[in-house]
Amino acid sequence: MVTVEEAHQVIEQAIGTYAFPDQPAGLYDPARYFMGLGGKRIRPVMSLLSAGVFTSDLQPCIEPALAIEVFHNFTLVHDDIMDDAPLRRGAATVHTRWDINTAILSGDVLLIEAYQLLLKAPPEKLPAVLALFTQTAKEVCEGQQMDMDFEQMDVVDLDTYLTMIRLKTSVLLGCSMATGALCGGATEEEAQLLYTFGEQLGIAFQIMDDYLDAYPGEGGFGKKPGGDIERKKKTFLYIRALELSDEEAAKKLTELYASSQADKVERVLYIFNSLNIQQAATQKMEEHYKKAVNALNTLSEKGYDISVISEMGAAIMQRRH
Repeated sequence: MVTVEEAHQVIEQAIGTYAFPDQPAGLYDPARYFMGLGGKRIRPVMSLLSAGVFTSDLQPCIEPALAIEVFHNFTLVHDDIMDDAPLRRGAATVHTRWDINTAILSGDVLLIEAYQLLLKAPPEKLPAVLALFTQTAKEVCEGQQMDMDFEQMDVVDLDTYLTMIRLKTSVLLGCSMATGALCGGATEEEAQLLYTFGEQLGIAFQIMDDYLDAYPGEGGFGKKPGGDIERKKKTFLYIRALELSDEEAAKKLTELYASSQADKVERVLYIFNSLNIQQAATQKMEEHYKKAVNALNTLSEKGYDISVISEMGAAIMQRRH
């Protein structure tokens, strides 16, 4: 089975040698620039690891895995425009370095490039791969719209929030793993197990991300706690705190969260602590991680070696310690 290091090396080589057209330069130079900014490449790496469960020949799986990374970068280019973000991975965003119209069009061409790469999947698997990718692309857009809608909503219930993070972030990881599995020769049922693993791991990871923003600890690498609170972002912790509060307390928390008081973060964290929100977040992330592990164990029971994927999932979850 391929190792994480080997999969990462394959993906970086594929990105480094991928040839965007030279002209028009105003379209392709920004796309080339953004793809070269680096990143963890978690999705394409997990795609190749999934393929490696079913085959030792990764060659037919590389371009579909790269398609996932290209699509992911398309979403980031457009996200940066919507967020008016000046930096991505420590470098200027496309709309900052060029302009908004260039960023929109270069993002669009990344989406089209992703489809061209995906078309190189094994012919017998192509209908299933295309159907999954297209559905996922639609869901990612739905999740992004829900996240934008949340900014204008006073109240968001927890189920709706979990749906949003599943669509915005988790389904693409599930798609990555199922795509790799299919291209590696898995049946659709086997690929679905890896989709479930990726999807549920992604949900657990996002809850963890919310948790670490408020309680960085060792996993926050020295970050100042409460960035999401300062930005008035509706996270798992905030939504759960409202659900656990009575009407009066919920009203006070809502008003505090919407304010710009100098001591807001400290006061909100005090409320979180009084409601034992840390434990609630930990329980929820472990609930989804357990679902991910159960799906993976079903593959193991079928005789497949899932050790590398299992270890990577565990390493991702250890980030909270």
